Amino acid sequence: MFLLAIILAAIGYLVGSLNTAILVCKSMQLVDPRTEGSGNPGATNVLRMAGKMPALIVLLGDVLKGLLPVLIATVVGVDGFWLAFIALACVVGHMFPLFFKFQGGKGVATAFGGLLILSTGVAIIVAIIWGVVVFTTKYVSLASLIASVLSVVLILFAHTTYFLPLFVMVALIVFRHTENIIRLKAGTETKLNLQKNERS
Repeated sequence: MFLLAIILAAIGYLVGSLNTAILVCKSMQLVDPRTEGSGNPGATNVLRMAGKMPALIVLLGDVLKGLLPVLIATVVGVDGFWLAFIALACVVGHMFPLFFKFQGGKGVATAFGGLLILSTGVAIIVAIIWGVVVFTTKYVSLASLIASVLSVVLILFAHTTYFLPLFVMVALIVFRHTENIIRLKAGTETKLNLQKNERS
């Protein structure tokens, strides 16, 4: 299983390296998300700069980048630690993409895609928590941080063999949100405003 898992992890990294936001914006002749707004090539920044439909496509693409490699791994018999390691590889690819000079997004949607296969129950719980936090605070970054940290806590009780790769995954997500955390503390973080994004 070790060799198979390493091969699938490498494939997962390459799949994760296909940055959906950059590809979608380029195909739709939109501004490169790395040069507008927050500069983050992810669904939230695309929502702010291009509207709901492009952002939805990006979101679905990012989720699938984490979901499909892990799903394929389960089909061929990979499980336990190595299954979660493949999910981690997908997220690392999204954050540090080979095809885009290792400058990628924050990995939340891709991590969620992997989590959907690893533990659907935990994924549903953290998705609900994410939605509640966004609805009540309008801070996507805060919701992502809270949901990510809770996911690794919940996985410790549900599937202990997944814990270490998911812990590393969440640590990376928190690290990638460093600037957001600074802005949240300073009260300068941008809130989500769907009413302003009606171009789609």
